[in-house]
This record gives sequence, C-alpha cells and structure tokens, in this order.
Amino acid sequence: MIYELRIYDCLPGQLPALLKRFNDHTLALWDKHGIRQAGFFTTVVGESSNRLTYFVAWESLAEREVKWKAFTTDPAWLKVRDESERDGPILANISSQFLAPTAFSSVK
Repeated sequence: MIYELRIYDCLPGQLPALLKRFNDHTLALWDKHGIRQAGFFTTVVGESSNRLTYFVAWESLAEREVKWKAFTTDPAWLKVRDESERDGPILANISSQFLAPTAFSSVK
C-alpha cells in the first residue's frame, strides 16, 4: 500500500467552497471510480488556514494512474469542477507526494 499526500492551498476565502465540493460531489465520484480516501484535514495551527490536506490509499502507482485518469476525465467531475469555479478559481496550488509506510507504522 502507498499513500498519496495531497495539499490544496486555496485562494483567500475559498476553503469553504472546496470543502463543499468534496462533501457534495467529489467523494461520490471517487466511490464510483474506486478511489479510497484515508483522511482529510484542515489546518488548526500552522502556516495556512486556507489549506486542505488529505491522503489517498493506493495498492500501487499503476492503480493510481488508471483510477485518477478515469476520475479526472469523467464528464460528471468536469461539470462539477467547472460549476464550482464559475465565479473564479478555488485553488492557488496543489502539491502531491507518494509515501510508503515504515515497518513500524500503525498505518500499513
């Protein structure tokens, strides 16, 4: 199992719109495509209060490639994304890292 750490830095005031998009639409589309989330977090104390950090669990990078492409090209996702950004962009930056748990990690 590998974990993808994704960090979304929102434009000022746009975090609520991003959270709404995930809650109302994105997670259902992930279920449709077999994408397994492993936790979502907002910043309580730290460098940015406009940040969403989350983990996605993958069996392999090959699985990620197939499922992420299917999700990002799904017409339903494209419609939701476009509608949620009708009044302007939500995100300033996205970063991603792929992580492997250590032998002593409680997460496997």
